[in-house]
Amino acid sequence: MIYQRSVDTFEQMRPEELRSHRWYGTDSLRSFSHRARTRQLGLSAEEHLGKPVIGILNTWSELNPCHIHLRERAEDVRRGVWQAGGHPVELPVMAVGETFQKPTAMLYRNLLAMETEEVLRSYPVDAAVLMGGCDKTTPALLMGAISADLPSIFVPCGPMLPGDWRGRRLGSGSDMWKYWADRRAGLVTDEEWREIEEGIARSPGHCMTMGTASTMTSVAEVLGMTVPGAASIPAVLSAHNRMAAESGRTAVRLAWEDVRPSRLLDERAYRDALTAVLALGGSTNAVIHLIAMARRSGVALTLDDFDEASRRVPVLADVRPTGAFLMEDFHRAGGVPALLHRVADLLHLDRPTVAGHGVATREPYDDTVIRRRDDPLSPEGGLAVLRGNLAPDGAVIKHAAAEPRLLRHTGPAIVFDGHRDLLARIDDVPATPGSVLVLRGAGPKGGPGMPEHGMLPIPDRLLKQGVRDMVRISDARMSGTSYGACVLHVAPESHVGGPLALVRDGDPITLDVGARRLTLEVSDEELDRRRRGWTPPPPHHRRGYGALFDAHILQADQGCDFDFLEGAGGPEPEVD
Repeated sequence: MIYQRSVDTFEQMRPEELRSHRWYGTDSLRSFSHRARTRQLGLSAEEHLGKPVIGILNTWSELNPCHIHLRERAEDVRRGVWQAGGHPVELPVMAVGETFQKPTAMLYRNLLAMETEEVLRSYPVDAAVLMGGCDKTTPALLMGAISADLPSIFVPCGPMLPGDWRGRRLGSGSDMWKYWADRRAGLVTDEEWREIEEGIARSPGHCMTMGTASTMTSVAEVLGMTVPGAASIPAVLSAHNRMAAESGRTAVRLAWEDVRPSRLLDERAYRDALTAVLALGGSTNAVIHLIAMARRSGVALTLDDFDEASRRVPVLADVRPTGAFLMEDFHRAGGVPALLHRVADLLHLDRPTVAGHGVATREPYDDTVIRRRDDPLSPEGGLAVLRGNLAPDGAVIKHAAAEPRLLRHTGPAIVFDGHRDLLARIDDVPATPGSVLVLRGAGPKGGPGMPEHGMLPIPDRLLKQGVRDMVRISDARMSGTSYGACVLHVAPESHVGGPLALVRDGDPITLDVGARRLTLEVSDEELDRRRRGWTPPPPHHRRGYGALFDAHILQADQGCDFDFLEGAGGPEPEVD
């Protein structure tokens, strides 16, 4: 690999300057108690005193198949920490799992971020190894580490192996949607559907398409929060074990040098991550997560920044759902460092990273998987930000994954109030291929938690006619593995009185991606009349975390963080 040498250098601290020394190293009753309780754990003084304490924050769970191997990988991290002279301690944190958690894992992203921040702040930890990768775990762990501002490195769980069905390579998520549509159209039998079920996800690891998981672990690498090349290593390769051990060794150095996220994650880092998301043809969810992470770092990243960059950054990663290949192919082609090599002139490669040097790049090994700039998958980034009277604060579309004929379209609305209404009526509504399907009540508050319902199903009658894409609009998100002309993240959401709440069946809606417009073709006077008759829906939660979520969640254009968590973290605890 090629590293642009960083001008930032970090000096090594003395043992008494370590954060953990405040717990263990003073001649006080409390320090005696901390040492005594460590002896209770079966550890002698020689094993930990004067050494950096490395917290391994592990999101392993038996109900998170993406992370099912992280119990083993934690041992690899531990091995690396020992090799570098540190003391590892494993700290389990919430396993936010996309595949099983209801109503949506996004509801709990901020909870994991809070837990990460408070675990790091409250325990004698000098540095952290953050283990995750399933969609929301990456931003949550990083958001918490940013706010705690302790030296940290991220270990991505890695993509699973490609799926397989009758000799066809399957992509998790993307091919699930495809074959589900074919099944509803009568093209896939029950037996074939069962075979697909057994072959589409056949190893540990996150989705092997360029969904949210791959996009966000790539973001972590571009930000400089992983060892170089970490994001794309398939979960089951021995290289993944080696990467985990290297991350453990790196964490010890980060502790000695006090390399905190605040020393790495500046505006340059976030703008480079934004550029990479677009060149990857990455998930629309990255817009929300990157904005939230940047705001934690005090960087004002906005929807307009994404749209401006999208007009000048081409899509170069030919990976599903936008392209044809899968993450194992992307890894063999050189992974994130190879992609960054293609857009090096758009980046700040001399930034400091956890690796101790500038951002790593290398020549791609396969021009068909990681395209050349003169042969892009798309000449501009795969995301567009739309505005108009239907989305005054913005909406997002992954237009590179939509049928081109729909990128400028006007059609009558068919409105669904919530996901249950959608599922109950979708096959009975009088839709035509030109209709615009509208789902409301699926935003941050309305969902609750902004679930991935934005890839609305197409009525089965139209599927049987060969229709595979329609304009669909919602205040929801969609899976990064999804595709189609789906307008997402409409802000403000309908639940708080956004214009989406005022749409009625038959209202003409115009989508114009080229002009970046989303327009409800109804007069202002009529919309004012409807607004006066609108009644706010009741909150979903009366108690607990859900009530906290309802009271403090921000809208999609602001990153869906809690209003009290933005900016720098709180003070360090007093250790007496």
